[in-house]
Formats: sequence, structure tokens, C-alpha cells
Amino acid sequence: MSSKTKRILIVEDEEAIAEGLRFNMDAEGYETVVLGDGPSTLSYFEENSHDVDLIILDLMLPGMSGYEICRAIRERDQNIPIIVLSARTLSEDKSHAFDCGTDQYIAKPFNLPELLSRVRNLLKRPRIEPPPKHATEIEEFQIGNIQINFKTFEVVKDGEKHQLTTMEMQLLRYFIENEGDVLSRTKILKDVWEQGAEVTSRTIDNFVMRLRKYIEDDQSNPHHLLSVRGTGYRFIAKPNE
Repeated sequence: MSSKTKRILIVEDEEAIAEGLRFNMDAEGYETVVLGDGPSTLSYFEENSHDVDLIILDLMLPGMSGYEICRAIRERDQNIPIIVLSARTLSEDKSHAFDCGTDQYIAKPFNLPELLSRVRNLLKRPRIEPPPKHATEIEEFQIGNIQINFKTFEVVKDGEKHQLTTMEMQLLRYFIENEGDVLSRTKILKDVWEQGAEVTSRTIDNFVMRLRKYIEDDQSNPHHLLSVRGTGYRFIAKPNE
């Protein structure tokens, strides 16, 4: 195992909070870089992505929102852990952040021991995601005329390429590897999301809506990713057979 000091990128424009985070992360033995806006964050990440091990990201930043930053980072790196630290506490704010690719969402004012614990746990996660339960190392999968590439996190539909986030691809893989099974929202949360992640059943519904954009011809009348009333979802690759 590498003894390299873990580098944390802190994106926070409030100086007092940023310096407090820097102080506590340094005290834990991490190396820290603090930036306060979107353009400098993306520029830094573009040049140093292989040296950054985790990102702590505020949502309300000058000139560019944390949502935009998160989505832009996910277009380059699907696996780097991202923790959103925000004063926004509405469920739709959290859902949007997860849709953009964040791993964890912590509301301000935050509990420092909890934040440090989440940082430690995320840093233990391999940068290349391990396959989920029942995995068969699927690299590609075809649904009709739709090609799914699990290595590049891409879905090609009617010649148009779509880049999925880490969680979108993990959830899609989970449905495919459990084809035909009725999966409750509770089971999906347990099997796909990390323990302690602040997600709800509504978060799953939002992710399913996004996946249907990629794999269904008509999102309002799905044939592959089916809703099971009062329970959850069921995936069928070849509904006509």
C-alpha cells in the first residue's frame, strides 16, 4: 500500500470555513489545497487530477456553482470522492447534488468528527470502483440499439454519446446484473449507496428518471426500467421475449 500523503482539495469561498477545514485536515495528516471559485478549481484539477485524492466542495461559489464544478469534474474523473458541504438543506438541493455526481452531502453547520469520519472512509475506497454484488466483470452491455460501456461510463443511443456519472453507472450496472428481479427502494439504497450516505427513496426515483433518458425510447412509457407500484423497480433487457 502506498504511503503517499493524501491530498484534499477544499473548494470554499468563505475564508473562515476554508481555513478551519485546512487546519483540521492538516492536523489529520492530509495535504490540503484551498481554492475559492470554479474556474481556478477546474484549472487546478485539470493539471493535477492524479494528485488529488478527495474534494470537499461548497455549492454557493462566486461565478460558478458547486453543481457545475461537480459535473465538470465527473466528466473527467468518475471515481474521485466528492463531499458537498453546503448551507442548502432542501431535499431538491441534495438530489441535484447527487445527480451531478457527489458521493456525500453534509449540511452546514456541520459536525467535524462526522466530516473527518466520512473523509477517512471515502479515502479508503479504491479509485477504480469494485464491481457490485453478483458482478461478472461486465465491460459492455447492449439493450436493443443502445450500447453501454462500463469502462468508459458511456452510453451510445442512436449514435449519440452520453457520459454517465459514477452513481448513474453503478445503479445501471446493478439493475442489469439483477435483471428480472423486483428491487425495492430499500434494497437499492442498501446495495448501491454507501452506508451513511444522505439519500432517500426520492433520490433513487430521480436517478431512475435520468437512466430512462439514456435507455428508453419513450421515458413516459418505459419498456426496460419498469416501476413496481409501492415497491421499487424491475429491469428487463428484452421485454418482447
